[in-house]
Amino acid sequence: MSDRAALLKGIRVWLACFVVCLVLSGATAFPLVHELRWAEEVLRAMSVPEHLPALADWITRVRQGLDEADASYPFLLYGTDWLAFAHLVIAVAFYGPYRDPVRNIWVVEFGMIACAGIVPLALVCGPIRGIPFWWSVIDMSFGVFGVVPLYVVRKKIKQLERLTGGPAPVPGVQGSRA
Repeated sequence: MSDRAALLKGIRVWLACFVVCLVLSGATAFPLVHELRWAEEVLRAMSVPEHLPALADWITRVRQGLDEADASYPFLLYGTDWLAFAHLVIAVAFYGPYRDPVRNIWVVEFGMIACAGIVPLALVCGPIRGIPFWWSVIDMSFGVFGVVPLYVVRKKIKQLERLTGGPAPVPGVQGSRA
């Protein structure tokens, strides 16, 4: 296997893993009410309330809030449907770098910026919404863990770019190789 083919395969494997995680995190935003009920049952069965009472209390509070919203104000949960949809749409955008990594490196860089943006969002909005700090840390970990595969992909794309002599020219764009 050539260096180019090996780099391309590595890029595609990392991107596929990232997209699968993005789709799964999006898809789990649809059934939140049922997931929280299930999570609460699992935590009780594992005796988590005895060992991590703050976690169990938080899950119960969130589940109660979702139950109340679902029963009285189901339209509020429409916001989480849009959250899920946004994850799925963003996942589709990564088809560009999967197909042509060098030309579409900007999608990977956009994803890295989005991952970095999770940290200030959690630090600012978490306290405003009454989210426990330790839960905000969990939220921030999505950005930290999400940026890792994207960083690896970007590094591999840069290697591929050097190997192939740079990005392909873009017709009609000044300064591109024509």
